[in-house]
Amino acid sequence: MLRVIDTETCGLQGGIVEVASVDVVDGQIINPMSDLISPDRPISRQAMAIHRITEEMVLGKPTIEQAVGRYQGSAYYVAHNASFDRRMLPEMHGEWICTMTLARRLWPGLKYGNQALRDALNLEVITPPGLHAHRALYDCYITAALLVHIMDASGWDAAEMVRRMQTKGLESTFPFGKYRGQAIDSVAKKDPGYLHWMLKNIPDLKPNLRITMQRALGIDD
Repeated sequence: MLRVIDTETCGLQGGIVEVASVDVVDGQIINPMSDLISPDRPISRQAMAIHRITEEMVLGKPTIEQAVGRYQGSAYYVAHNASFDRRMLPEMHGEWICTMTLARRLWPGLKYGNQALRDALNLEVITPPGLHAHRALYDCYITAALLVHIMDASGWDAAEMVRRMQTKGLESTFPFGKYRGQAIDSVAKKDPGYLHWMLKNIPDLKPNLRITMQRALGIDD
């Protein structure tokens, strides 16, 4: 199970006003949870213009310390621009996966906002009624659909996505050839002979590309 989580805040410096999550299990998006949160500071006008959560909406709501417990307990947390949500939620002690980082590796040259990727990749997702972009639960559904698409396109499981997050500088897609733009891991599964041919016949492959191809084929570096 991977828990996709999102926070909305009083501004870039923090102060949570909403937290939400959905779980991804076997490619299905389940178990939606969300809470409006009484923040520890005023909501900035700039933030309010984006998420449209007002001071009146959070009046009398639980603090993040009171609400956060039911979001804990996952081995993996997923967020779009995960470094921000991880900073907002230090209570989450699982591994963190960033869909923005993985999308950059899989599909170079796109715009990487959640909604931009939804449009560019034609993601099919049913979002909660009555919500809109930049509400936490709505954004969780978009991120979860993106996560499923990443896993389908790459063949990566949770552990491999974490490894990819920690491995900097390696190629993840073919920069040229008949599979240009496609995930190397995916091509290794459907056409391993093509990778073996490239490794044998193209001596000037970039080192990072060669390493990724070797790993995809299970060949020691």
